[in-house]
Amino acid sequence: MEQPGTAASPVSNSMFSWVSKDARRKKEPELFQTVAEGLRQLYAQKLLPLEEYYRFHEFHSPALEDADFDNKPMVLLVGQYSTGKTTFIRHLIEQDFPGMRIGPEPTTDSFIAVMHGPTEGVVPGNALVVDPRRPFRKLNAFGNAFLNRFMCAQLPNPVLDSISIIDTPGILSGEKQRISRGYDFAAVLEWFAERVDRIILLFDAHKLDISDEFSEVIKALKNHEDKIRVVLNKADQIETQQLMRVYGALMWSLGKIINTPEVVRVYIGSFWSHPLLIPDNRKLFEAEEQDLFKDIQSLPRNAALRKLNDLIKRARLAKVHAYIISSLKKEMPNVFGKESKKKELVSNLGEIYQKIEREHQISPGDFPSLRKMQELLQTQDFSKFQALKPKLLDTVDDMLANDIARLMVMVRQEESQMPSQAVKGGAFDGTMNGPFGHGYGEGAGEGIDDVEWVVGKDKPTYDEIFYTLSPVNGKITGANAKKEMVKSKLPNTVLGKIWKLADVDKDGLLDDEEFALANHLIKVKLEGHELPADLPPHLIPPSKRRHE
Repeated sequence: MEQPGTAASPVSNSMFSWVSKDARRKKEPELFQTVAEGLRQLYAQKLLPLEEYYRFHEFHSPALEDADFDNKPMVLLVGQYSTGKTTFIRHLIEQDFPGMRIGPEPTTDSFIAVMHGPTEGVVPGNALVVDPRRPFRKLNAFGNAFLNRFMCAQLPNPVLDSISIIDTPGILSGEKQRISRGYDFAAVLEWFAERVDRIILLFDAHKLDISDEFSEVIKALKNHEDKIRVVLNKADQIETQQLMRVYGALMWSLGKIINTPEVVRVYIGSFWSHPLLIPDNRKLFEAEEQDLFKDIQSLPRNAALRKLNDLIKRARLAKVHAYIISSLKKEMPNVFGKESKKKELVSNLGEIYQKIEREHQISPGDFPSLRKMQELLQTQDFSKFQALKPKLLDTVDDMLANDIARLMVMVRQEESQMPSQAVKGGAFDGTMNGPFGHGYGEGAGEGIDDVEWVVGKDKPTYDEIFYTLSPVNGKITGANAKKEMVKSKLPNTVLGKIWKLADVDKDGLLDDEEFALANHLIKVKLEGHELPADLPPHLIPPSKRRHE
C-alpha cells in the first residue's frame, strides 16, 4: 500500500508547486514598489514574449526599454518652419539652450531634445542612442542620416527638472518639401508620439497653409489624438476680426485632417516675451497662456497614468497583430504556390481584418493601418510566421484584466502622495502670484489693494433701491431681496450662491451693506467673471470686519 502513495507524491508535489507559483503570480503586482517598476516588469514578463513571438517590433514599434518607464514627461513640438517652435521653448525655460537657432527661414534642421543636465552642452545623436539612461536607444534604427540630425541640448534649468522638450525641424512647404530629408520624417515623429506625454502643434496666424508634409505628419499622429494640443501662435500680429477668421479656417482644416468627431483644443496667443503688437486681445491671450501652462504643469503628476495608458494601447495592438500573423500563417500552403498565395493574402488583408474582428470581438479601431500593414507584409517571409499560441494571448489578457487594475490603484495612491508635483521655474513662475497673476484685481478681486471698501463707491445707488424694499430695523427679508435680484436674469443657482456670500452674518436677512455687496457680486457675474468660493477679506463689509 505504501508504493502507490510514494509514486503519487512527486505528482502531488509538482501540483502544489504549480498552485503556489500561480498564487505567487497573482499576488505579484502587490510587490511592486512603484508604478514604473510594475509597468517595467509586466511588460518584460507578459507582453514582450508575445511581441517577440509574432515579430511585433518589425511591424510597429521597437521593444520598450527601462529608460522608457523611468524618463521624465516629454513635450513634442511640431509645426511648419517659422511658427515659433524654438522661441516657444525659449519662452518656457527663459534661457537660451545650446544649438538654438531662430529665424524666419527653416533654421532648426535637427531634432533637439532639450533636457536637464548639470552643465550646458550638446550630446550628438550617435552618442545619445548608446546611452542606456536615455530613452532614445531604439532611434538607432533610423540610420545615420537621422542621427546626424539629432542631438540633446542639456542645461541646468528648473523647468527641465520636471519635463523634457523635443524641438523638431520645421515642416517644409511648397517646393522645399520635395527635397528628401534622407530619413522617414513621419516615422520618426510617430516614434516620438508614442513615447511623449504631450504633442503641441504650432501654427502661425499669418500663414495657415497646411502643406502635404504637415498633413502626412498629422496623420502619422493618429491614435495619439488625446496627447495633441494646438497653439495658434503670433496671434497678436492681426486684428480681432481677422483672428476670428483665421481661427475658423484653422478649425476647418484640422477637422479634415484629424479625423475625429471631437474638436481639438486650440490655444490662441503670442508665446514669446516681446510686447504685443496689437494688444486688443491681451486678456484672451493671458487666459489661453494660463490654460496651456496648467496643462503642461499637470504632466509630471499624470506621467504614470500616461505610461499605463500607452502600455494598454500597445498590448491591444500586439494582440491584434498576433491574430493577423497567425491567420496569415494558417492560410499558407505547406509546399507549392507560396508566393502567389502570399500576394493573394496581402491584397485580401481587409477581409482577414473583418474575419478577426468577428471571431474575436475586436473593435475596428484596434487594427493597424491596412495600407501600411500591406506594405510591410510585401517583404516578409510568411513561412517564418508562427501559428496561434493561446497561452501567450491569455497571459496578456490576464495582464489587462487583473494586473493593470491593481496598478491603476497604485497610480492614484502615488498621485495623492505628491499633489504638489508640478512644473516650476521659467515662464511658469512669472504669473504665479502678485499683481500680474491672471485675473488679479479683476472681477471679485477688484479693489484687493484699496484702502476703502470697493463696494462703497456704488453704495449710494444700491441704497436708493434698498430703501424701496421696505426694510425693517435696517434689514430686508429674503423674499424682498429676491424681487430685486431676479431682475438680473441670472439663474437661481447663481443668485443662491450670491445670497450666501452676501449674508455675511448668516441671519437670513440683508442690511444695507450686505445688499450693496449682493449687487456688487451680481455685477461681477454679469461682467463674465467667476464668483469666489468664499468671500475674499477685501469684500467683507466694514461693519462686519473683526478689528483686532
